[in-house]
Amino acid sequence: MSPQRKLLLLGTFVHCKTQQDLEFLHDAGIAVDAHGKIAAIERDVGDVSEAKTRLLKKLGWSEAEVDVTQAADGQFFFPGFVDTHIHAPQYANAGIFGKSSLLDWLETYTFPLESSLKDLAKARRVYARCIRRTLSHGTTTATYFATIDVAATNLLADLCLSMGQRAFVGRVCMDGTEVNPAYYRDASTEESLKATQQTIEHVRKIDPGFDIISPILTPRFAPSCSREAMSELAQIHRETNLPIQTHISENPGEIQLVAKLFPEADSYAGVYDKYGLLTPRTVLAHAVHISEQEADLIAQKGSKVSHCPCSNTCLTSGPARVRWMWDKGIDVGLGTDVSGGYSPSILEAARQAALVSRHVAMGIEIPNEGGDAAVEKEKEKERVKLTVEEVLYLATKGGARCVGLEDKIGGFKVGMEWDAQLVTLNAVNEDGEVRELDDDEGFVDVFGWETWGDRVAKWLYNGDDRNTKRVWVKGKLVHRRK
Repeated sequence: MSPQRKLLLLGTFVHCKTQQDLEFLHDAGIAVDAHGKIAAIERDVGDVSEAKTRLLKKLGWSEAEVDVTQAADGQFFFPGFVDTHIHAPQYANAGIFGKSSLLDWLETYTFPLESSLKDLAKARRVYARCIRRTLSHGTTTATYFATIDVAATNLLADLCLSMGQRAFVGRVCMDGTEVNPAYYRDASTEESLKATQQTIEHVRKIDPGFDIISPILTPRFAPSCSREAMSELAQIHRETNLPIQTHISENPGEIQLVAKLFPEADSYAGVYDKYGLLTPRTVLAHAVHISEQEADLIAQKGSKVSHCPCSNTCLTSGPARVRWMWDKGIDVGLGTDVSGGYSPSILEAARQAALVSRHVAMGIEIPNEGGDAAVEKEKEKERVKLTVEEVLYLATKGGARCVGLEDKIGGFKVGMEWDAQLVTLNAVNEDGEVRELDDDEGFVDVFGWETWGDRVAKWLYNGDDRNTKRVWVKGKLVHRRK
């Protein structure tokens, strides 16, 4: 295999400095070494040619050994998106959720499709398309649920590695008999754990350092697992420090089922805690209906939450309260939850997160009598709404924190890895036409008088995969829109 080329990226760079603030680097340059790491940054230079000259001199690189990408007018570099919760086998069902609630949807749509992917030719079609589609939307890191089938799960890991997407790949553990259909469940607890170890060893073989692909322990959700399986998965975590992913408090009916199946625990989060699955490396999807006590427990244990606003709306699960979870000290990222969610785009998830937060705000009642209580409620109502900056933080740095990669990805700093996308916006001329671009440039029209903050807001609310022109993972170009 030929060594990876060094990169010089020139132009405007945008990333989240904090939860509340975007940072804009104009006429700047970033140098990426042959290992895919950011080696140097030149900012506030005033001219990209000067930035290029300074970077080459600083690093002692010759221009012949680097690939140069210069952003044109209307383009900017942005960190790659992190999808903290997506079901790869369900991609074929994206947009199909019918009139179902969660448990009915699993039985009607999800389990039949997932079980069918033991046919590896079918699995390859679905998984390859899922990876291509998510990459095209700028998702450089995906946290995947696979199926119970070892060979199909290993195939997903192989495809992610060959196609260059950073991924956490989990073989789904489902040994319980209460919820899992007879045709789609692990034969026993022992078989479930054995199969999980087989996938771990496969990933270790293809990517020994878990540099791009990592296994992730995946008890589907408490009702699908035995107590023994959860306890043994927790033991594997303690021995290996592998991450964990599962679901929590997505739907009221699910919570009632958990209470029935696990009477020894005082809450849904309490079940996971009792059996050792609440850890700093655990990602809990949804958390729509967690209580004050559960939120405190999750924060205490350092576990993370994947907010899946599109899915929560599609399956009528409810609006999760991101600001409240942040206030509790819980790290939150975004998940598409395909196919509970209809879109594989984290940009779509980010705008849905902004909209759902407004529905949370609309649910806050203002006392009719006015006074100080009404003033405080008005402040609360305004505060729970998520800003453009905050939902883009969820999509990048927030997601990176959830999966334990905050030191590697999610922003532009020396030493971090170049997981990024080049975004193009339409520059509209005096005749209302788009200059020097073809007719497939999406809906983001920029007239030239917008601030950069306004341009990014337009992209958030109107953008799609047509705006994502190039995508890199660890310095390797993995998607290029023709």
